[in-house]
Amino acid sequence: MRTSARRPLAATVALLCCLSMMTPVVATPGGVGSTDSVTAQDGASNPCVGNITQPANGTTVISVQGFKFGEGGGKRPAKLVGVGPSGEVEWVHQSAEKYGVVWGYDVDPMDNGNIFVTATLKNHRTLVYEFNPETQERVWSKTFDLGDTHDADLINNGSEILLANMRNYNATAERNDDRIFVYNRTTDRIEWEWRFDDHYDPENLEENYTDDWTHVNDVDKIGEGLYLASPRNFDQAIVVNRSTNEIVMKLGEDGEKDILAEQHNPDYLESENGTPTLIVGDSENDRIVEYANPDGDLTDGDGWQLTWTLKGDLDWPRDADRLPSGNTLVTDSANNRVMEVTPKGEVVWEFYAPWLVYDAARIPAGEHGGPTATDMNATGTYRMQGDTDVHRNETRLNACHQRLENISGLADGETMSGTTAAGEGGERDTATSEGAMNDETSGDSTDQTGADDQTGEPADPTGVPGFGPVAALAALAVALGIARRR
Repeated sequence: MRTSARRPLAATVALLCCLSMMTPVVATPGGVGSTDSVTAQDGASNPCVGNITQPANGTTVISVQGFKFGEGGGKRPAKLVGVGPSGEVEWVHQSAEKYGVVWGYDVDPMDNGNIFVTATLKNHRTLVYEFNPETQERVWSKTFDLGDTHDADLINNGSEILLANMRNYNATAERNDDRIFVYNRTTDRIEWEWRFDDHYDPENLEENYTDDWTHVNDVDKIGEGLYLASPRNFDQAIVVNRSTNEIVMKLGEDGEKDILAEQHNPDYLESENGTPTLIVGDSENDRIVEYANPDGDLTDGDGWQLTWTLKGDLDWPRDADRLPSGNTLVTDSANNRVMEVTPKGEVVWEFYAPWLVYDAARIPAGEHGGPTATDMNATGTYRMQGDTDVHRNETRLNACHQRLENISGLADGETMSGTTAAGEGGERDTATSEGAMNDETSGDSTDQTGADDQTGEPADPTGVPGFGPVAALAALAVALGIARRR
């Protein structure tokens, strides 16, 4: 629950963060780590490590948006952080500095070990690219003339890109064109699109049709021609059939906040008996939820049953991935951390990455899959236990932030999945400026896909951008003394 002061802040946060052009094996936890002195596997003190009682199965990739709340807050550089099994920093991809990324969003593991990245550039542009963690270079990239896209996924063997297109009001036509669509990389054309306005009546919804109407923040392919989308402002997760254009699955109702409240990044699971299941970051309710639909009534809401809930010291969680082990990888956004949590709520792995994490994925486990709570006999409501309170320790958070800012590329002396790191990167000579950054924004979202399609590295990477309105709103928030309730 939120205090009366926190609800407008959540709306401000959404504007700030989005403004721009099998048999499960359940972990057995051990003791709780200290919040005062934490040591990474490389032997060096690491202020970013929380409680780790069980090493992770692979590298955890964390997307950091780069925004700090409170006194001295404002825009910081976006980045990706690769974290090893015991909390060692394997690499830091300074995407803001290298490619002009303003807001970092979705990260998806690829079968070849690379990462597919979605990010926002200045001047209402969306950048997607394939990133190679071993070389710390991007393999190819594509820029779209679309504002503030939170998620894009490679589908159909990488021949197409599925995108969630929000903030797409056409003032000239007085029409809202928020949509999901499929772009063909070979033909450079949009192959298919699905507009929310063709399926929802604005008169029956609370949201402002002429503004950020849907805030569709996620879209995933979950089956042949089946796309799971998250229109956040509608408090719903839906599945669209590409062939029929019909909504064939829907969880939640607009304004019914006890089901979902401005959720992020739903993932589709399926039980051993075929029961459709969704695990969702129920962001405004500060919880992770899992719903199952055993009776096959998928669209009117009556068939959905709440089977698993994770509560506790969570602040605006925006991603939850069920791992093959049965544990859940939780992105606790406003607490600046990512945690691996057992079905019973025990935190066995915890890492901090200031400021404002958006998404996390485990390599090689991937983003989707894993057993359901029902299959693990773990249905119920659980409170987190075993986590630390580093998010309340400003000194530790600032030290962690500085550590991550001072690494570019592979971290010297640390490892990538057990291999000694080598090559470019290491400690940077100068940390990126900490001030709230300024930039001019211009242009409107259009139907164009853009022409900036690149392979390899750009000849002239841009500097670190920011947003004038972001800095102004951040300053206003500080001036008004707005604080998040912990």
